[in-house]
Amino acid sequence: MRKKYIDVEVMCSGGTIRPLRIHRADGSILPIKRTLHTASPVDHEFEGIRYTVLIGSAEEYMYLDGKRWYVDPSFGKEDTS
Repeated sequence: MRKKYIDVEVMCSGGTIRPLRIHRADGSILPIKRTLHTASPVDHEFEGIRYTVLIGSAEEYMYLDGKRWYVDPSFGKEDTS
């Protein structure tokens, strides 16, 4: 998978990381309505922890690999309003 690194605002509580907002390179901010699921890789299908998040009406995957967040380059191509 090609990676597109992003800046993510998070909340940490009791050892749990919850992504709140994505800060885009153009200065816009995407609020994350909810984290729906987290998953660890099986058979090296991705690196880090995969978060399934709700942005607008779209479910998207974002990944935390160490201290860096990334998405697939096609991230956000669907309607996120």
